[in-house]
Amino acid sequence: MSVSKLVKQVLLLKLLLLCAITVFAQNKPSNTGKVKAKIVSAQLSHFRYLSNQANVIFAPQAGFREIKALNNEDFTFDYAMDLPGREFEVWYVVRSQKENWASYERVIGDEKLKLENPDSIYMDMGRAHAIALTGERNFFIRTLPASVLNRYNADAGRSYLLNLLDMPETKRYRYALLLSLQKFRTGTIMMVCFTNSKTPEFYKNVERAGSCVKFRHNVQNVSKLTD
Repeated sequence: MSVSKLVKQVLLLKLLLLCAITVFAQNKPSNTGKVKAKIVSAQLSHFRYLSNQANVIFAPQAGFREIKALNNEDFTFDYAMDLPGREFEVWYVVRSQKENWASYERVIGDEKLKLENPDSIYMDMGRAHAIALTGERNFFIRTLPASVLNRYNADAGRSYLLNLLDMPETKRYRYALLLSLQKFRTGTIMMVCFTNSKTPEFYKNVERAGSCVKFRHNVQNVSKLTD
């Protein structure tokens, strides 16, 4: 075979190979522009539903991992997260108070049907959980200042620093900081942060957990309650 014919065959083979590669590339499925759908757990889906009902925004921050929220005869929480390797967990409860307000307004002035002002529920909820978690009635309570309330778009709130009972339900954590927040005529947020050591890192993690949740901003035309 002459060199000329050999060169022609080599060029022909290269051309056929190039065509085959081009056809394969054109027919290969492209992932460009496609974003994998993020799987949302049933727990998160339900928590977002409750949050919407209470005019609450929930946006979990990077680093947090969803865990199963405690829900039994003694404790009912809606959502929970931890920081892996940090001995830190946060449990949330959100409740709409809109229906309670509708009921309250229907019976205002009726001496036989006295109902508690729904905007005080955050105090009762916080205290009840603090007692259940500690087995005591004496714990450090702080009325949250405006600078803290503004972070959550809340109108009122309290914090409770707790020494916990040794319970398997709380994974035998030693301490907790409980925050109970109220948006008047709207809803309640309760957040419990667990730790085994009250270090500066713990309080930084509390701020991170708090930054995941807040009320939607809106103007309230009601008189604020005082603690």
